[in-house]
Amino acid sequence: MDLSLLINKAAEMDIKLSDVQAEQFYKYYKLLVEWNEKINLTAITVWEDVVVKHFIDSLSLINIFGDFSSFEKAMSGKTLIDVGTGAGFPGIPLKILFPGLSVTLADSLEKRIHFLNNVILNLELDNIKTIHGRAEDLAHTDNLREAFDFSVARAVASLPILVEYCLPFVKEGGSFFAYKSEKASDEIKEADHAISLLGGKMIKTADFILTGENLSRTIIDICKCGITPTKYPRKAGIISKKPLKNN
Repeated sequence: MDLSLLINKAAEMDIKLSDVQAEQFYKYYKLLVEWNEKINLTAITVWEDVVVKHFIDSLSLINIFGDFSSFEKAMSGKTLIDVGTGAGFPGIPLKILFPGLSVTLADSLEKRIHFLNNVILNLELDNIKTIHGRAEDLAHTDNLREAFDFSVARAVASLPILVEYCLPFVKEGGSFFAYKSEKASDEIKEADHAISLLGGKMIKTADFILTGENLSRTIIDICKCGITPTKYPRKAGIISKKPLKNN
């Protein structure tokens, strides 16, 4: 397998992967393809596509920070929860890149949790755990609520819905990073009310083209500047049916 593709694509974003990290990504890829035959993890299975559309896309959070040094400093020794992680994106790639980052992978499907635990074991990753449950329920758990420096979510839902899922996990002074597949100006406008209500504040967005692809991406940085009212997130089903959109 041509690991140079991964290494070079990362280098284009100012990220230098070690040989050990590149091998971890390849092991991850092999497990993804193997398990994908048993459970539905991803429609993307060709190595070149997985590298760009899953691995590099996950690491593209660097665009919020500008350069690797700032990215590394921000993540060093911090805690992060990946809400609705699915097959582990972006949480596992971020963990591979920053071994000192404490990562929690949350997902509502138990089969995916089994896959993620297998990846963690095979890649010999430390200080990373999985949690099975819905975000609406998990965010009301004492040891998870407002317990993380960062929360992330990738391709989960529209922003007004995402902020209710994700901001309750973030401690004051932390950030929620939303990965969106295209310029998200309309979603950002629709989410103003929800962000404010849940104790957040829009800080910045990073619009970019995914390296080597004609694919627009946006990452949104929302600071947790206040306490989330205890009634949020609301019960399962209500959030998607009645998003906290602007009045």
